[in-house]
Amino acid sequence: MAHPFAHRGLHDRAKGRVENSRAAVAAAAEAGYAIEIDVQLSADGEAMVFHDYELDRLTAERGLVKARSAAELGRIALKGGGETIPTLGEVLPLIAGRVPLVVEVKDQDGRMGPNVGPLERRVGDLLAAYDGPAAAMSFNPHAVRALGEAAPDVPRGLVSYDWPRRDVPWMSYGERQALADMIRFEELGCAFCSYGAKALPAQGATRVRVEDHPVLCWTIRSPLEAARVLRHADQITFEGFLPPVGR
Repeated sequence: MAHPFAHRGLHDRAKGRVENSRAAVAAAAEAGYAIEIDVQLSADGEAMVFHDYELDRLTAERGLVKARSAAELGRIALKGGGETIPTLGEVLPLIAGRVPLVVEVKDQDGRMGPNVGPLERRVGDLLAAYDGPAAAMSFNPHAVRALGEAAPDVPRGLVSYDWPRRDVPWMSYGERQALADMIRFEELGCAFCSYGAKALPAQGATRVRVEDHPVLCWTIRSPLEAARVLRHADQITFEGFLPPVGR
């Protein structure tokens, strides 16, 4: 928690650094920022460093990431950066333990349910073998549990926010409130949480801090916003500006 986390790496389209790209990750490490990246699952079980479930926003291709093999995905160009989609295994050597890394495992169930496991196992295997400070996290508590089973020595965290009904219309109010309050935090053996900044202060995040666990927050886009949320969180995940490297 000593350094701010560059959201999806230190991406900057004007400089040809696309989010979650090799260039964005390398730039963050070189600048001394901690790094946050996302992973999705390929059709053949590889952890791909990519945020979206579908390809169209960041590439000229269409369709689901999980419908393509790692080799196929690795040949797809990212818009505006002159790179292709990397695997987590390709990104880790670019960081090489120089700065902390947190990997967000995107929900593979589709409805925050228990149909998860392959991506968590692959991430767990890679991070367990990685020689550097690293952690993994997810919005889905089932994914967090799977990460703990796959790599019990890798710190894991729960990602949360206020869970508005429009985002998860299939969930009851009670289910959404339980996620917001992070009632499974201790049961899952979490070491930290990452909370949506717009929802802070929040009961769940406050309880985590009171129990001496650190709270990250996302996504901060200005120094003014950073100053506000750091009253309620221990570190920021940022993009669009350059905060001081050390806090």
